[in-house]
Amino acid sequence: MSETTWTSSASSHLSVDMTTTDVTQITGGNIMTSSSSRGAEFYFQCAVMLIGIVGTATNALILYAMVASKQHKKHVLIFNQNVLDLFSSVFTMVTYSVKLCNIHLTGSIGYWLCCVILSDSLVACTMSGSVINLAVITVERYLKVVHSAWSKKKLRKWMTYSVMAFIWIAYIIYNQILVFSTSVVIDGACYAYVIWVNETLRMIQVFSSFVTFYVVVLLIFIFCYWRILAVIRRQASVMAGHSAAGSSAAQTLQSNQIQLNVIKTMILVSAFYAISWLPHYICVLLLHLNPNPTLYSVYHVTVVIIFLYICTNPFIYAIKFDPVKKILLDKFSCKKISQQAAETVANS
Repeated sequence: MSETTWTSSASSHLSVDMTTTDVTQITGGNIMTSSSSRGAEFYFQCAVMLIGIVGTATNALILYAMVASKQHKKHVLIFNQNVLDLFSSVFTMVTYSVKLCNIHLTGSIGYWLCCVILSDSLVACTMSGSVINLAVITVERYLKVVHSAWSKKKLRKWMTYSVMAFIWIAYIIYNQILVFSTSVVIDGACYAYVIWVNETLRMIQVFSSFVTFYVVVLLIFIFCYWRILAVIRRQASVMAGHSAAGSSAAQTLQSNQIQLNVIKTMILVSAFYAISWLPHYICVLLLHLNPNPTLYSVYHVTVVIIFLYICTNPFIYAIKFDPVKKILLDKFSCKKISQQAAETVANS
């Protein structure tokens, strides 16, 4: 995201703990953390790291199924979506493993470790890229279904790959500039996204993040998929009226059904995004408006929900995306496992 909600969350974390983002006040001894809050933080980090491990395994499995079914060539952006989710899970696992080590940061190495890993910036980059990619998939589906003649003439593969490169590169560069300019290491601890020119700028960042990367993205989902479904239903009714016209009509109807299956999968993923991220955005906004420890406890829960979204996304593809579903069923079917076991016994 341009100004990711993850950035907002990190700033919220600090504002709750210390009620200030001013460096001189930080060094004045305002950092107070109870043993119970440290214990809650430890269990939270363990839970997130476990989710990262599971997410890494499930996303890797779906990527394998997409490659095995050759869907990575047909649906490049959907494949890129799963790659981004995989890296989000890997970075989550790495980031929270390092956090659990409770390293005392010193020197330039400590500062780099703070900015690159402990700030959650790597996780933020891939999660933000995942959201942008999801919106791009929606627009691409919209153009191919609603404006099919125009898209066949104008859309090219190089455009898709250029967008993918932009998703990966642009936000990584921007976020790293942001985190290095707004983070600080004090007494061996990392405080990320806290050095703002003024409070107004920080609030602008929070609200612009919410509007741009939740409200606008949600409106894209609603408009595009509403138009797509209307066009597909109209095409289906026309094809049904000409079902006796021959094999060409039947082939068109089958093609529309495949298209509809992909659309349903992406609608489910998009809806899951909207539901999963809404509590977090609301909590972050409330934390900036009125920081208090109770809301910070709720914030922990919303973060876990976001990580669960990344972790469970692969199951949607496994259940709804037929080519992927077929590969997974073939891979893990009891019949195939029994045959392999019988062959092993026979050869031994």
